[in-house]
Amino acid sequence: MTIAEKILAKASGKKKVVPNDIVMAKIDVAMSHENADVVLRSFREIGVRHVWDRDKIVILFDHRIPAESEKSAATHKRLREFVKEQGITHFYDMKEGICHQILPEFGLCRPGEVLVGTDSHTTTHGAFGTFATGIGATEMSGVWATGELWFKAPESIKITVNGSLQHHVSAKDLILHIIGMLGADGADYKAVEFCGETIHTMSIASRMVLSNLCMEMGAKVAFVLPDEKTISYVKEHTNKKFEVIVPDENAQYIKELPIDVTNLEPQIACPHAVDNVKPVKDVAGIKIHQALIGSCTNGRLEDLAVAAEIVEHKKVHPDVRLLVIPASRKVYLQAIKQGYIEIFVKAGGLVLNPGCGPCLGAHQGLLAPGEVCVATTNRNFKGRMGSPDSFVYLASPATVAFSALTGEITAPETE
Repeated sequence: MTIAEKILAKASGKKKVVPNDIVMAKIDVAMSHENADVVLRSFREIGVRHVWDRDKIVILFDHRIPAESEKSAATHKRLREFVKEQGITHFYDMKEGICHQILPEFGLCRPGEVLVGTDSHTTTHGAFGTFATGIGATEMSGVWATGELWFKAPESIKITVNGSLQHHVSAKDLILHIIGMLGADGADYKAVEFCGETIHTMSIASRMVLSNLCMEMGAKVAFVLPDEKTISYVKEHTNKKFEVIVPDENAQYIKELPIDVTNLEPQIACPHAVDNVKPVKDVAGIKIHQALIGSCTNGRLEDLAVAAEIVEHKKVHPDVRLLVIPASRKVYLQAIKQGYIEIFVKAGGLVLNPGCGPCLGAHQGLLAPGEVCVATTNRNFKGRMGSPDSFVYLASPATVAFSALTGEITAPETE
């Protein structure tokens, strides 16, 4: 069996699961951000007085923080009251950061478990060998009530990556390249498994980039096969026991994709689709108005480190707004200690509070008609970051940093 099949078999009490089997799985972690308010309405309609397990539900605020409207403030208020009413153990108010960064930092995504979240990029946690997927609010209300959810076992795609990445070529470039190859529907309701020497040498943060963006090619779940690096990270963040699950040697895959990254160039997703991917050099020279480094895809310490090294002792182009958003309070504090925040501020950048910010298009860093942004975020469809007549390009922290300095899309130096 594949890793997805083995985890679902364990969670549903079955000896074996094959693709397209329908199983009822027990949930280990159920996460919601502000949209828990929608879940709450459905939960009340069910008529159950108490959630199934207050220790397995995670509620946090990250999309609209601080509250930008009376509506958001009221949402936060209702959820704070619900958390107290139910005694929810894992509640993270607006001070902590983005959900997909917070869960691993607090030891809430573990190998071999089933994690669901009312956010499409919940696939991020597959970087820890977790069966992690996004679900709807109505589904989540059922999870709150019963602790179970049905799944159709997905078929699996195996992606084996080998070779050494060039300087300033990163996991973001790799996954954009893969999305460009497979297309936005290339992994629809599939489980993706990443393996190979290149993946093995990647940091945990880089692995999270891969799992995060697999959602943009339709993946149900996306795993980096857990290894000693995974186990070490998880043990540092939780005392809870967990079971490492890996695929069988004879596991069956619907597709196997070998990739050699030796000559991979910096990649960029052009408007208005994540699979509209080209080498950065092919669109170099396009004038930009905003550069954004952050989000649940690339707001971690290693991302800030790359960008800080590039802009240190330099100035952001006068026509460019550089926005930097650490993924969490912990990352923010680490970046302060390392001197990265000072570097960004001296270069002319604006550092915002940890959260989703412009990626959501809610209340920070929105684009006017005709404006262009190059960002480390994960979506670039029309209106994602403000005006439907604006243009968003998705790229790595290195590409964004170089572009912020020149005022136009610029390919990083790779040697």
